[in-house]
This record gives sequence, structure tokens and C-alpha cells, in this order.
Amino acid sequence: MEYPITQDAGLEARDDRLVTDSARTDRPTPDVDVVVVGAGIAGLYLAYRLSRAGHRLRVFEAGDDLGGTWYWNRYPGARVDVPSIDYMYSFDPNWQRDWQWSEKYATQPEILRYLNHIADKHDLRRHITFSTRVRQAGWDDGASLWRVRTDGGDDVSARFVVMATGCLSMPKQAEVDGLESFTGEVYFTSRWPHDPVDFTGKRVAVIGTGSSGVQSIPVIAEEAREVVVFQRTPTFSIPARNGQVSPERLALFAANEADYRSAARMSPGGIPMERSITPTFSVSEAERQQRYERAWGIGELFEAINVYADVLSNPAANHEFAEFFRNKIRAIVDDPQTASDLCPTDYPVATKRPCLDTNYYATYNLPHVRLVNVRKHPIRQITETGIDTAHEAFTFDAIVFATGFDAVTGAITAVDITGRDDAALKDKWADGPQTYLGLTTAGFPNLFLITGPGSPSVLSNMAVSIEQHVDWVLDCLGHLRAHGFAAIEPTATAEAGWTQHVNDCADITLFPAANSWYMGANVPGKPRVFLPYPAGVDFYRATCDEVVARDYLGFKLSGPEGSMCNDGLVRRLQPDVEMILIQMAAMNLPTLDSMPVDEARAFYAQMSTTRPPGPDVGEIVDGVLPGATGDLVYRLYRPPTPGPHPIVVFFHGGGWVVGDAVSDDPLCRDLCVRSDAIVISADYRHAPEHRFPAAVDDAMAAVRWVADNAEALGGMPGRLAVCGWSAGGNLAAVVSRLTRDAGGPHIVGQVLLTPPTDGDLTRASYVENADGYGLTTALAQWCYDHYIDPADRRDPRFAPLCAGDLSGLPPAIVVTAEFDPLRDEGKAYAAALDAAGVPVEHVRARGHTHQSLTMVDVALSGAPVRARIANALRGFFLPTRTPETAA
Repeated sequence: MEYPITQDAGLEARDDRLVTDSARTDRPTPDVDVVVVGAGIAGLYLAYRLSRAGHRLRVFEAGDDLGGTWYWNRYPGARVDVPSIDYMYSFDPNWQRDWQWSEKYATQPEILRYLNHIADKHDLRRHITFSTRVRQAGWDDGASLWRVRTDGGDDVSARFVVMATGCLSMPKQAEVDGLESFTGEVYFTSRWPHDPVDFTGKRVAVIGTGSSGVQSIPVIAEEAREVVVFQRTPTFSIPARNGQVSPERLALFAANEADYRSAARMSPGGIPMERSITPTFSVSEAERQQRYERAWGIGELFEAINVYADVLSNPAANHEFAEFFRNKIRAIVDDPQTASDLCPTDYPVATKRPCLDTNYYATYNLPHVRLVNVRKHPIRQITETGIDTAHEAFTFDAIVFATGFDAVTGAITAVDITGRDDAALKDKWADGPQTYLGLTTAGFPNLFLITGPGSPSVLSNMAVSIEQHVDWVLDCLGHLRAHGFAAIEPTATAEAGWTQHVNDCADITLFPAANSWYMGANVPGKPRVFLPYPAGVDFYRATCDEVVARDYLGFKLSGPEGSMCNDGLVRRLQPDVEMILIQMAAMNLPTLDSMPVDEARAFYAQMSTTRPPGPDVGEIVDGVLPGATGDLVYRLYRPPTPGPHPIVVFFHGGGWVVGDAVSDDPLCRDLCVRSDAIVISADYRHAPEHRFPAAVDDAMAAVRWVADNAEALGGMPGRLAVCGWSAGGNLAAVVSRLTRDAGGPHIVGQVLLTPPTDGDLTRASYVENADGYGLTTALAQWCYDHYIDPADRRDPRFAPLCAGDLSGLPPAIVVTAEFDPLRDEGKAYAAALDAAGVPVEHVRARGHTHQSLTMVDVALSGAPVRARIANALRGFFLPTRTPETAA
């Protein structure tokens, strides 16, 4: 039986191009080519690009004027958390002639003035209908166009609809009983009045300590007589160090603005910055503290998150960085209990969006400012005069709700959008959004989502992500027009693949550990799924460009004269595995098969020194054991738990040519800790000096010696399993059969990790995965040629798949990797074991390569597979597996 690792239906890799004829040439002409919903940063840029490309368009904006989130969010202290010089359009190269930013982080009024300046400079207002909310948009399949209806009575037909509604524009409803009874003033930071609000002499409650709360509380406290902050979840915040625009950044700009903008587009976050590749614990504690202090002192959000490469993936690294933040809070806030309540402890730092602040924590030192921890003192209700908690009644003149947004999807699903067969988008997304590239969704032709779910959006500089999306959409419209197509829609396969890829990217991070609005967790009833794309603007842009370069891979294009479908998946590798392969390719290292054997061994050993060590174990013992013709080195890994323990004899990889007892050290440590078993990595003689069957003879000798000395080694007699990776997996399979035939020693289970089982280079996986994935077909051939003569390659001691009888073998777990030349022979061996009645678990490691599953603490996506291996080992070691009970 086969057990895939998160293999969803519809993700089979395909690249099918289909062109069909269509007789429809009588489709009606729509009122406009494009309807744009929203006149914020995205809507304005769409108006600019669409109008200059000759498209007829209408832009509908619910607000009375342009600006989007910067029109609505007028609360005290509202600022951008991206440097002003980065948070702007790049299409206006002469902007410095008529615009200058006054501060490092612009305030809401200044940003709104900038957007109005752009709209007036480029005559964009004429395309916008204000004070008009789009209520419905329905796809008319017969006419191949959208029918759009507004609350102002507009009925407009359009070939395309573009949702430029913004990620943080749909306010979240208040979740407190009794609000309607309060007789004082009520304000929402998400819908602040246009006229100034005067809090002088007033008693003010602020509910919420996210970004808008962190920014507004210090400003409100400057006026109010009393401020009480009701906090459910504390926030990590960095001092913004606001002031004039950084001279260093201005200098970079002055040197070459085009290069600066290009660097931003190809950066992880949309701001010129190199991706950190330094792991936290690869440097001294003193150096780490120095770098943390630098991040705190710079006052830039993306720089802080980028402090070390593993802050968002390694729990220990994240904890240390979070503790640095907590120590800063404790040092600023005078009252120890208030400081403690302000320290986030139940989610990793940066898994909720950190804030930039001006005197936020210091505000709590003011005598008229108080913090109420609503986890300890829950709000019961709002009354006529104020707020009652479980332990106290408060009187207020005003209540400010800083409770945030229904982020990323809320403004999209607020419009009644129906696609093919009248299917509602909100119903399709009931269990979470499904998109292709965060731009489109299957079943809704000609619908584009600017910075939609599944794109970098809120994890990036939105100005850069918006421009990238709009540019892609305009290029797409140009392609359709140039090639006679009227409609474009993603395929179900491409959409399922992208949704899986986004989840894969999130799963190797700590993001899912937080109940954040990134996960939709702030809105009751909203599906808990990760909404943005976390792998970075650079990788995302490359993906979008690749889709186009591959003839709009994953899309169906149709028109009066026919249609074309180029189905398939754009990202099939696990995201961390792909990044590793990209980095390795950039290093341009020589291949093992291009070297003499001695050089290959030295190179292999040298490369092993650069990897993380793996988890700590209880004890490591190096020793020798008697091999078939002489002593063999072994390394024993003992768990940190009390013994005795079951024993796993492990055989290393390396194609029978390279490697040794310690070359798979991190993997052995990982197996030891996860399975709570002693792992003994036994060396064996290597080819070409010692050709087949020398390695087999040594493997048998090692298993016999370990079985005979199990008790002395601290093990449990009769609880012995074998395990191996690559060539070592081959040896584990061979030994399992040979011990069966020899009547012992008894093996309770076998773990075969990407094993060769017959060396048949004609299998499809040797062709599909011949190059580019680490182990190449040429290198496999090199190993086989060094190890065994062609005439012997049907011998079951090399090709266990060729054994006449596989019945009665120990239960097995066979792991195959999708992008491995050896994949198909491992798959065939798992099937053969199953056919012979051997209990077998076949784990197909989607998106992995031959080596990636062994890359402990490097390829994090391999951890679930190794957990499955450890779980199988624990099952093998149950008492029912002992020879006594088996008999």
C-alpha cells in the first residue's frame, strides 16, 4: 500500500497543450474592456497602465475620494511602516522634480497628498467613479464577459474585472456585547472621521494593540486625561527612529535610481536588501547580540526580520530573538507587571506582523495610562457609561476600537462574485482561498486579484508587489489581444498545485504557530489557512515570469477562433529544496563523477563539514567491529532517555564509493532522537578497491556483531532493525533477505530511504530526473560502474528486486523522492514487497530529491518524512515484533 506525503488530488504533473476550434464569433461588445474595483495604490496604477495601453476602463471607488486604505485610515499617528522612499510608484522617474518626502516614514496625510499628486499629474481622476461600491460581478459565459452592478445603479459589462480592493481595507466587526448602549463617542481606527477628533480632558478606552493601536495610543495619550488600553494579545514593536529620509538611502537613490528600483523588485521583501544566509547559532552569542542591537537601532521592519536566516524557521533561534525584544520591553517599562503583560510569549516573533512605533512602550510609564490584560480580566460588556470587565467597571467618554481588518480576502468576498455556472467565489473559498499565483482563480475567467491570497502582498513592500501584479496583468491583456484570445482562466491542476506550494512554503516556517490575521485567525469563523506567499518577492516574481515564458503554463486561453490549454505545475519542488538547488547551482561545484575517486572522497568529506550538526543525542561512541575481512569503524548514537533501547543498524549513502560511518551524522542523530533507539552507523569496504560483494559481506558482519552484542551495547536483544540511505538502503534491503535465508539474526523491520534496488537505468525516473536535482543519472552510472560488473547486476545481493522470493521479509518502510533518478526502482521494490505479502509503507516524498530528505535542519520540509520513518521504527520495535512472540 502506498502512503503519499500530503499528495493532494489534482497535483499530478502535466504539460498538456490543447488547441481546439470554436465557432463563436458573435459575442457582444462590452461597455468597457476593464472594470477596476478600488482606487487606492493599485487602482491608480491600473488606471495609469490601462489608459496608456488603449483599454477602455472604469474604476469604481466606495470612498468619496481616492487613496484606498490611506483615505479611510486617518487615525492619530497613522504612518506607513515601509520607508517613504520605497513606498511609492516607480513608473514616474522624474518624481523628484515635483515631490519630496518630509520624513523617513510618511504620515497618512502626506501619503494621501502623494497619491492625489500622482492622480492629478497623470490625469487619472477622469477614470474613477467615487462614492460607488461594486455589489455584484457575474460572469456571462455565453457572452464571455462580466456584468457588474454597483450600489449606485450602474450596470456595466466588461471583458475583464480587476479587484484592486486592497489587503487591509475590510474592517473587522467589533466582538464586544453592548456597544449600542454606550452613550459616549465611538471610533474605529479603520474608519476614522475626516474631521479632527479632540480627546483633550477625556477618559479614553482603546481596545486592541495591533499596528493601529500601537501607533495611535501614544498620540491619544498626549491629549487625553486618562487612557486605558485593553489588550488581548501583546505585540512585538520596534522603535521607528523616525526623522528625515536616511542619507544613506538617498545616496543609493542618487547613484542610480533604476538600479535601486531593480534591486527592490528582486529582493525578498520589495526593499533593496540581501537575503540573510547566516544561521543564528553559527556565530557567537556576542556577535548575535550585536546584530540584534543593530536591528533595533536601525528601526526598519524588514531589516529586523532578516537579521538571521533561520529566525522564521528555527524555534530556538526565534526564541532568542524574541527574548531580546522582551528584554527591551522590560528595560523601557517601569512597572514589572505591565512590562510582563506587554511581552508576547505565546507566538514566535515576526509570525504576527511586528509594529514600528514612536514611544509606544514608554507611554505606559505615564501616570494617566493604564494597561488591562483582558486574558486575565475579560471584557464582559460595554455599558452606557463605559466598559465592565470580569473584575472592574470603567467609565469612559470615548472608546476607540483598534481591532483591525478581515485581511486579504475580506474585501474581495464582500463583492458578490459569481463565475461559471453561477458559482459564488465566497462559496468556493469557504474552506480557504484557492488561487493560481494569487492573481486568478479557476472557474472565474478574466478575473484578476491584485495582491490576492497566495501572493507576497502583506509580507512585502506593497508598492512593489502592486506594480508587479499590475504589470503582469497588463502584459497578459496585451498577449491575449495580440494572439486573438478573449479569455484566460487557470486550470484546476495549476490552482491546486499553487495552493499546495503556498502551504508548503508556510509549513517550513513558524508562521502557522501564531493565531494571526495572516492565518485569518482574527475573524471568527474564517478558515485558518495561511493567506500570503512567504517565500519572497524575488522567488514569486521569478515564478510569474516563468509562467509567461512557458506559454502561460497553467492557464487556458480561449477566443472566437479557438483555445489553448497549457496545463501543468509551475512549482513542483519543495520550496526549501528548490532554494538549496539554486544556491548549489550558483556555486558551480564540480561533480563527483568528474573526479578521480580519491578526490571525490575528499570533496564529499569536505562538503559534509559545512552542514548543521543535527540534534543533540545522549551519547556518541566511536568504535570498531569485526568485518568480513578486518575491522570496520562504527559510530554509536545513544538517545538521551534511559535505556536499554532498541537498536538500528544504519548503512550510509555514497554509492558504495564515498562516505563513511560519520558521513550521515546529522541524519543518524535525527533518527536516534526521533525513534528513541540506539543507532549504530557501520562502515563497509568501498569500491573500486573492494568491489561487489564486499560491501554486502561487511554489512552482514555488522548486523551479526550488533545482534550478538546488543546487551553490551546498551540495547534490547531481539529489537534490531536495519536502515540505510541510497546505497546504504540497498544494503539494508539485501541484508534483510540474507538474514531471513540464514535463519538470523532476527530483524524486526527495514527502513529503505531512496534505495537503488536493481540499477535499471532505462526506468523513466532516470530520464525525467537525469540532471539538475543533485544525484544525476551520470553519477549513478559512475557509482554502479565502480561497484559492480554489468554481468553481476541481476544478482539479488545487488538487485533485491530480482530475488525470486520476497515473502517473509521484515516489515518495511520504503521512501522514494519525486525528483530522484532512483525513484521508480524504489517504487517497484515497495510494490514487490506488497505483492509478496510483506507489510510495507511506501512514502512518496513529494517535491524532494535524492539528498534533500537527509538534510537535517537545512531542508526543513524533509522533517515530516523523517518523522514517518521514526514512527515506523517505533512500530517495528513493539513487543509483537520480537522473535519470541513472532514464533
